[in-house]
Amino acid sequence: MDWHHQLLDSAIWLGKAFIISWLAVACLAALLGKFTDWGRQFLRVTWAWFSPARSLWPLAILSLLILMTLFSVRMEILFTFWNNGIYTAMQDFNAATFWSLLAVFCVLAAIHVTRALTNFYISQAFQIHWRVWLTETLMSRWLDKQAYYRSQHLPSRTDNPDQRIQQDVASFISTSLALFLGLISAVVSLFSFTLILWALSGTLTVFGVAIPRAMTFLVYVYVLIATVFAVKLGRPLIKLNFLNEKLNADFRYALIRLREYGENIAFFRGEAVEHRTLLKRFSSVIGNTWAIVFRSLKFQGFNLGVDQLAVVFPMVVQAPRFFSKQITLGDLMQTAQAFGQVQDSLSFFRTSYDEFASYRAVVNRLTGFLDTVDAADQLTMPQITHQGEDFAVESLNVNSPTGVTLTANLDLTLAPGAALLVRGPSGVGKTTLLRAIAGLWPYASGNIIYPAGQQSLFLPQKPYLPLGTLRSALYYPLAEPAQADDDAVRAILEQIQLGHLATQLDVENEWTNILSLGEQQRLAMGRVLLHRPQLVFLDEASSAMDEGLEHAMYSLLRKELPQVMLVSVGHRSSLAAFHSSELNLQGAGAWRLDSLS
Repeated sequence: MDWHHQLLDSAIWLGKAFIISWLAVACLAALLGKFTDWGRQFLRVTWAWFSPARSLWPLAILSLLILMTLFSVRMEILFTFWNNGIYTAMQDFNAATFWSLLAVFCVLAAIHVTRALTNFYISQAFQIHWRVWLTETLMSRWLDKQAYYRSQHLPSRTDNPDQRIQQDVASFISTSLALFLGLISAVVSLFSFTLILWALSGTLTVFGVAIPRAMTFLVYVYVLIATVFAVKLGRPLIKLNFLNEKLNADFRYALIRLREYGENIAFFRGEAVEHRTLLKRFSSVIGNTWAIVFRSLKFQGFNLGVDQLAVVFPMVVQAPRFFSKQITLGDLMQTAQAFGQVQDSLSFFRTSYDEFASYRAVVNRLTGFLDTVDAADQLTMPQITHQGEDFAVESLNVNSPTGVTLTANLDLTLAPGAALLVRGPSGVGKTTLLRAIAGLWPYASGNIIYPAGQQSLFLPQKPYLPLGTLRSALYYPLAEPAQADDDAVRAILEQIQLGHLATQLDVENEWTNILSLGEQQRLAMGRVLLHRPQLVFLDEASSAMDEGLEHAMYSLLRKELPQVMLVSVGHRSSLAAFHSSELNLQGAGAWRLDSLS
């Protein structure tokens, strides 16, 4: 064999195969995107990443990966010819050809190793950049327009969104690339090695009927029958893998809740109940895992049997021609290798069915996540505008999820320095009213006018302390400035009677578990002093303090921020002294606004 011509032919082959591959990919993507659900799901999740309008780099790197895959197929073709030559040289006892072919092997092996390492690096880099983009995109969708909160009000919402962003994204990207490049390799190998097998095949007589090029036809019939049975055996794996992801996520979520509410559970001595709940969820995980194991035993057992039979099948068919000296030992070995490559290529879908089943489950979970975000974006909310200096509510109607009217046609206005106390019986909708005013409650309508600048803070009964340092908790929701004024921060800690924490400002810890609820509420008051907003909502934000501390904190707010507008929800009559008006919710939509000055 003239290896110089082989190298030239390889270059021409790569160019043609690359162009044909891209045309096939474009046509396949268009067809799948139009006629299949999972094709539309895939494009929905990732089309923006590959869109030339955003960047040409993803398509350029993908093109390089396709070229490297085709290069791998061509190397396999060259190795089959090398195998033919080396075995033929051994059969003919041709030492010179044998040693020259060993030199050729060294060159081919060096090229093959270099290609494999280069392909690995490019593939990993591509997956990392893709994962960064998709994770950031999903996180932005989850956080923008407060979908993470609004989705709670949907009749059916996504379970375990954290898992979908973290785990499913990584699985989606790695499996997408593996299946895509594997499909290209399989199709190109199929055509290439079919031509080789066609050239090596002879006539086979079966029951008196002569079948020309029998080996080529037999491999297609062999794999077609195997694929039909494999699909039937593997189909249930799609649902089982989807359930596996969901049940594991539910179990993990139950463990996380045990950690988050550890103190409450410990006070109630609720270990037995929690244990039963965890065991119930874990039992579901194990039951589904056993179902996957038994189904996989059938599926993989069948595939292994098919693969083992494929090792000897071509030799059995070609053996009569070899022993009658119609073909050489090299031809026989190349036939077996070509048969194996064609069989592997045709069996791509069969052998990848379990992986594809897991992949479909991941795609369904990601598109389900996007469905939830889209549905959350469509929820109706009161119209919020920012203008002037006053805070106003116009024709606000607030309902419960079941349609019960909580507040009807509410109108009120607060000027700078004014303070409103919201009161009423428990369950009448005081906190829900604040949620509606903040634009978080979907069962409300009307107009909310905030002061220009959007400078407002919401202080719930249980403050939120982010992960990180005490300083970051104090500055939340703003980022820490590059050069913080430590003296001002320490002064605020002294004012809210947390001066003993001044030395721990830059200590990272689980501050939610370290500080008492009363200390957390005072820290939230410190945020107000630090940010100096125009408007503050306090939803029983001092309930964990004694009356003396509550009086001190409200006095501090009125002294340090005389122009701030306050909207407070509280039950203590002592709060009236710090407010200029009172909104009394009376139930069934009724309300009364009274002056306290």
